[in-house]
Amino acid sequence: MWTTHEVFNQVPPLADYNLYACDAALWETLVHAGAGAHAAALHACGERLGRAGTLALGDAANRQPPQLATHDAQGRRVDRVDFPPAWHRLMALLYADGVHAAAWLDAQPGAHVARAAAFYLHGQVEAGSLCPVTMTFAALPLLRREPALWALLADRFAARDYDPRDLPLADKSSVTLGMGLTEKQGGSDLRGTATTARALAGGGRGGEYALVGHKWFYSAPACDAHLVLARDGEALSCFYVPRWLTGGERNAVRIQRLKDKLGNRSNASGEVEFHDALGILVGEPGRGIPTLIEMAAQTRLDCVLGSAALMRRALVEALHHARHRSAFGRPLSAQPAMRNVLADLALESEATLVLALHLAAAVDAEGQGGAGAALARARRRILTPAAKFWVCKRAVAFTAECMEACGGNGYVEDGPMPRLLREAPVNSIWEGSGNVMCLDVLRAVAREPESAALLFDDLAEGCAGEARLLRPLQALRERLDGGGEWPVRHVAAQLVLLVQAALLRRHAPAAVADAFIASRFEQPAGQVAGLLPDAAVARTLIERAWAD
Repeated sequence: MWTTHEVFNQVPPLADYNLYACDAALWETLVHAGAGAHAAALHACGERLGRAGTLALGDAANRQPPQLATHDAQGRRVDRVDFPPAWHRLMALLYADGVHAAAWLDAQPGAHVARAAAFYLHGQVEAGSLCPVTMTFAALPLLRREPALWALLADRFAARDYDPRDLPLADKSSVTLGMGLTEKQGGSDLRGTATTARALAGGGRGGEYALVGHKWFYSAPACDAHLVLARDGEALSCFYVPRWLTGGERNAVRIQRLKDKLGNRSNASGEVEFHDALGILVGEPGRGIPTLIEMAAQTRLDCVLGSAALMRRALVEALHHARHRSAFGRPLSAQPAMRNVLADLALESEATLVLALHLAAAVDAEGQGGAGAALARARRRILTPAAKFWVCKRAVAFTAECMEACGGNGYVEDGPMPRLLREAPVNSIWEGSGNVMCLDVLRAVAREPESAALLFDDLAEGCAGEARLLRPLQALRERLDGGGEWPVRHVAAQLVLLVQAALLRRHAPAAVADAFIASRFEQPAGQVAGLLPDAAVARTLIERAWAD
């Protein structure tokens, strides 16, 4: 007698699907970007990651955030970060797929594109665990140039068995690397760094130093070592700072607290002090900022990939919801206004993925040398910061739109949408905020005019014959020639949109490219989703976003 209702018209959880197999844009772009040989491995990766049990790890890791233990029961400093089992299982999956190092160590054709695709797939499950992996990956090329350190680290980078134990490196099978740059007084202005480094012997490259200072954001403080910026006299240098010393004692890196962040809650971000902590100078003395900027070029690309992954996961959740939920007598997916929104979101997600994987292809091409290396460098140097600005900024509005498509259930913590929305802003902030990225685009164009010329020649070729693109391309050239810093956001946004349009013209069906041009150039870009002018393209876009 007390049965008040039946449960129906509720959407089942999205699980047990292949993240790779349902993404037509991913398969196609993988081939266009020179990594088709890796398709089978990525298909298997997508199947593993889409299992219900794997997807549940992402939720569990964020519901049980890491905990800081500063002392043991006897009062000794331990400065240890304790993670739940879900975190370690996610890290083990990333290491098993080689996302932390394989593209550098086994440089097959398309290796960086394949690694980017794997990063994108893993990011759809959980984002916080990507942080130590991307820093480890970005640190490898720098440390490989340091013979003594590389002799210690090479086998541990190559290992695919993630080792979660907090032990001296000699007792571990694999390694994780973090970064320590930001200080309270400086933020993005690294020239304000106050941490000091005192040579313990002769100093110089490979020499030992004692570091004293404070880092306001110490990324992933549980990592086995960090690359740290410190002041060596008047100059800023880069130092390798291990958690443990070779004698088996802990290095004097004191974790003061973990940051209570809006999102990225599975991942620990710490505030630390160095009390004469041992550091080994990496790279040339006084070249700390250029050394770490080289590392940041890769981590910025991973910010783009991470945002693309969040957008993709939010999109498939919205598509799944619309297919299983009915309103006013028919499924949401059949209603024109909702189809316009979903198709527009699918279009933006595809354009983002195509851009990100072609930036990864530029890393492959530059490493191979030859005729395409100069253009590849131009793409990597100029487009990467522009893409980080635009894509990471768009991810926030994108995930919010997908949450709205899921209705009230999308707003509650039982499902993944709140986690995705909280996660989205971090990629805009980490590794340089939006204005920093846009100014970096201007600096790159000014400092490397030959690279800029190559990039714009290639872009002109990609826009050829399309008046809707040639006009904004000419306007972009004029702004770069005389606009100064005032229009930098417009410059970066237009550059990204033009490149996305050119890539879609080259590599996507004509209907997809035309829909992008019509909606991003015939009316102001950056408005809400659901402004596609032509309903006929919706089927193509939605079917590509969820391929059967």
